[in-house]
Amino acid sequence: MEVTIYHNPSCGTSRNTLALIRNAGVEPTVIEYLKTPPDRATLQALIAKAGLTVREAIREKGTPYAELGLDDPALTDDQLLDAMVVTPILINRPLVVTPWGVRLCRPSELVLDILPLPQQGPFAKEDGEVVIDASGKRAKA
Repeated sequence: MEVTIYHNPSCGTSRNTLALIRNAGVEPTVIEYLKTPPDRATLQALIAKAGLTVREAIREKGTPYAELGLDDPALTDDQLLDAMVVTPILINRPLVVTPWGVRLCRPSELVLDILPLPQQGPFAKEDGEVVIDASGKRAKA
């Protein structure tokens, strides 16, 4: 089973998503996209396969989004993609690729929609929110 996560280990949502993948018994390919950013074509394909617009795939919080003037509605998708490639912290995360699709996993439990494998045990997010109950079922949809 090939699963890839574009991961930022400093992000709690990304860590929770990675943990949910592993809780399904899958060891994914982990790409720390700040160290190894996707090229422009890969990023564009990921965004399209996830069903997102480029604007939906750009991260504003904790990034130089405003300082770079990326909130300008006149900017094209090409200009936004160029900014994301040059400054990968602008890529919203985590993006997960599975045989069942590509998803921006915010919140982290969205990964379950594209990873329909049984969870191997209960799972709670770092903040204590229960995602998988003791019987291995999704606590809330």
